[in-house]
Amino acid sequence: MKKLLLLTIGIIFFLVGTFVFYNKLYLPPLPIENISKKTVIEKINDSETRMVKLSNENGQEWYVIKERDTSVADEMIKEMLDQIGWTFKQKDGNGLFFERHGENLIVATQKWTEDYVLVKIPVNFNE
Repeated sequence: MKKLLLLTIGIIFFLVGTFVFYNKLYLPPLPIENISKKTVIEKINDSETRMVKLSNENGQEWYVIKERDTSVADEMIKEMLDQIGWTFKQKDGNGLFFERHGENLIVATQKWTEDYVLVKIPVNFNE
């Protein structure tokens, strides 16, 4: 009887552990509502680039960058925006400030996990 109970408990722990791992529930919460952690990891891992667009939400475009070093992630953002005419002005905290034709743009970054940086850019940056 004890063996059956221990086996049942073991199976339950295994199933719960598998569910948590498969759905990436161990990762910190995302500030993006319409996408799952699992989807984010799959998109970046399936991509040939280290920066992937995730979604548009509430007037913001969200990207994820696979990079441990936030200064490297910042440089990737600067390069992307420089290609469409934005000039980098300064960094303050997690904000990168850009200017183009008298307009200002603030890009916010957030270290999501040890390996990933989330990037939030106003949706009209590419107009």
